[in-house]
Amino acid sequence: MEKRKTRRSFIKKLTLGTSIVSSFPYLLSGAYNQKLTLDRTYASEPFSANDQINLALIGCGIQGIYDTNAALKVAGVKLVAVCDLYTGRLDRAKELWGYDLFTSRDYRMLLERMDIDAVIVATPDHWHKKITIEAMECGKAVYCEKPMVQNFAEGHEVIKVYNKTESVCQIGSQGMSSLGNQKAKQLYEDGAIGEIVMLDFYNDRYSSGGAWQYAIPPDATPKTIDFDRFLGSAPKVPYDPKRFFRWRNYQDYGTGIPGDMFVHAFSSLNYILSSNGPKRALSTGGLRYWKDGRDVPDINICLYDYPETKTHAAFNASLRVNFIAGSGEGEGFKLIGTEGAMEVSSNSCKLIRPKMGTIPGDYSMIAFTENTQKRITKSYNDKNIKKRAVALNTGESLWEVPADYKGGHYDHFYNFFQAIRGKGEIIQDPTFGLRAAGAALLANKSYFQKRPVNWNPETMMLL
Repeated sequence: MEKRKTRRSFIKKLTLGTSIVSSFPYLLSGAYNQKLTLDRTYASEPFSANDQINLALIGCGIQGIYDTNAALKVAGVKLVAVCDLYTGRLDRAKELWGYDLFTSRDYRMLLERMDIDAVIVATPDHWHKKITIEAMECGKAVYCEKPMVQNFAEGHEVIKVYNKTESVCQIGSQGMSSLGNQKAKQLYEDGAIGEIVMLDFYNDRYSSGGAWQYAIPPDATPKTIDFDRFLGSAPKVPYDPKRFFRWRNYQDYGTGIPGDMFVHAFSSLNYILSSNGPKRALSTGGLRYWKDGRDVPDINICLYDYPETKTHAAFNASLRVNFIAGSGEGEGFKLIGTEGAMEVSSNSCKLIRPKMGTIPGDYSMIAFTENTQKRITKSYNDKNIKKRAVALNTGESLWEVPADYKGGHYDHFYNFFQAIRGKGEIIQDPTFGLRAAGAALLANKSYFQKRPVNWNPETMMLL
């Protein structure tokens, strides 16, 4: 595939009658504004009880429940077991998915069961590596929530076991498999925005839930919660329900804003550009409002340098998250190129191609005489720059999913289960998972060490 294409090659490709023309019915008519529909076809085949994939959930918290609900929408999948360290969540699992479920507070009991084919690992981050490795060693397919690991070294351990066992392992950044990402990748590789120069990502939140102040149930006690097992390899501390239910607020168990949110951006970015990730990061921010005992910031801003590769030019990425956004909630993921831009989400992709100003305007011409201004303008016109700018079509194309789209979360699990059945390849394996998690973790390292940090995206090692 020809790399580093420009919009000129993109327009030329359209005029040659390729299949992309059908996506741009009005593109060649000059300025345009159009809406188009994204679509995906799923394999429709019946599955008998003997052919179903038996699934287990390890970590029946918020994300674990959302993951499982998405997984169970895929045909041929049955949930048979759930593990959690709080008995109230085991009761909730039976309310949601049936009272015949096997439940336990010990995940090892699930891994030992021969009737379980795959597991979802939706535990706090500091448990991801251990359970994922043990599950693969027990012959289970693994869907591990992002970030794949809590620290850099753990990632290489997961990759080593993954390669040794030849397991099926999907890292759970659910937007990865979405129609929006797929369209953005196609457009980028076709040269629709020219050469990438910047990623602009932001997420603004304005709620206690959005800032991880999750509810604590009234029956939370040392009897209903296996707090010592929750701590695992983390430092030993007295029982504290806030640490259990709001674990994202603590470095001992989570990865802060970068591990929760930046990692999604890196998963999509690296996928769209076929990139291995950044080489340098500089992070800042602070704890501005949610001073509830947490030891991670509630505002985080990080700047990244991406090196030039065969698939993209050198560019910069700006990622920011604000948990006390008085301006209101919102989010965005925009790829900005030399000749256009894309606004990407799981459910849409907007391609914007503006007209570039190439002829000097009033601002710079005011210092010259009228006669000199005419001569300068004529010289630019003689070079045909104005005609060329018009020839490069300008406008907006918006692709949106249909009303019955099953969603990016469904697509990510569909990809996972198809791979288990030997009918496709995993889209986000552990190597990809470490490249996304590693880039996110750079923000934490830079923030707490108060300095820029360097990273080798090829070897996935700190420099």
